[in-house]
Amino acid sequence: MKMSLAQRVLLSWIFVLIFLIMLVLKLDSKIHWNWFLIFLPVWTFDTILILMLIVKMAGRCTQSLKRRIWYLAALLLKLAFCLTLCSRLEKLTNVLVSVVCVPLWVLLGGGLVELGLSVFHFRRD
Repeated sequence: MKMSLAQRVLLSWIFVLIFLIMLVLKLDSKIHWNWFLIFLPVWTFDTILILMLIVKMAGRCTQSLKRRIWYLAALLLKLAFCLTLCSRLEKLTNVLVSVVCVPLWVLLGGGLVELGLSVFHFRRD
């Protein structure tokens, strides 16, 4: 299944819009849903992205395998952050917020490394 750029952007905006509407309603106390249900659009979108990545990894590889593994690891780190955040908000676990943010910090650090490698890869002065 090959999606055009416009379809991918539209799909992204739909999931973000649904998530933001549900988040605002929860924060305004208009709905009393579980936090895991509020984050459902984010997880659905992440699942679609993970499935597309796995299909591309199983098919012909045009990009390096390291880059695709990094993309998969980044999505899994984002998923881990969302899960720990929801469990903290639902008071299922009593962990510090700094511990909840560890997957996010690892993701941001890896993103900085990836950005630095892609920017300075061609400059061999």
